[in-house]
Amino acid sequence: MTLAIMQPYFLPYIGYLQLMNAVDRFVFYDDVAFINRGWVNRNRMLVGGKDHLFTIPLKEASQNKTIREIALSDDPKWRGKLLKTIEQSYRKAPLYETVMPMIEKIVNFTGGNLSDVSRSDVSVADYIFHSFTELTAYLDITTVLVQSSTIYENGHLKAQDRILDICRQEGADQYINPIGGQELYDRDRFAEAGIQLHFIQSKRVEYKQVIGKTAPAEFVPWLSILDILMFNDINEVRAMFGAFELV
Repeated sequence: MTLAIMQPYFLPYIGYLQLMNAVDRFVFYDDVAFINRGWVNRNRMLVGGKDHLFTIPLKEASQNKTIREIALSDDPKWRGKLLKTIEQSYRKAPLYETVMPMIEKIVNFTGGNLSDVSRSDVSVADYIFHSFTELTAYLDITTVLVQSSTIYENGHLKAQDRILDICRQEGADQYINPIGGQELYDRDRFAEAGIQLHFIQSKRVEYKQVIGKTAPAEFVPWLSILDILMFNDINEVRAMFGAFELV
């Protein structure tokens, strides 16, 4: 069984989805410390032909809390503002009418009645987990999704030891990590545990970023999956899932 473990990111770039699609089980590492100005609640989309940073506002976010412990902002207006920005930026994109209803369900999720956008008690971890239930259904990704806070009870372990313990509990014989973790994980330690360690290196994918009759002067890479979905149908996106190599 092949496993991957990643902090939950909101509408992340294609490499995150490539990793998720490449494994049997994907663990959202949501009971680790939140990183300020990281990618948990931020990403980039195309606005006026340039990359634009968008943010999900959080309530009392702190690196002294786990991702699981942080709730969405009390301000009920941010959802409408974000959806308006997406609408204004992509309404002339070829897949807008197909994709936007799903994006609205993702952004408006409150953990309860979707019409009650005044609620803000939902954890950012659950908010992102829900977004992936929508994305994986749309993209026909069959990977089993798990939240680390709900199952493993190994918060006393740190770093590589905790990853190895999750692999052990899951019965994984292969573990895939993003390429940036090469200096963090020891192949010999994994081999001793009977686990093959691989690192995924995403290749740059390009597509036509044409909105109406306009396009950026140069292709803007590595944007949120939101951007890819607005310009590519499901088969084209799934073809992009194979644009990586394992090292």
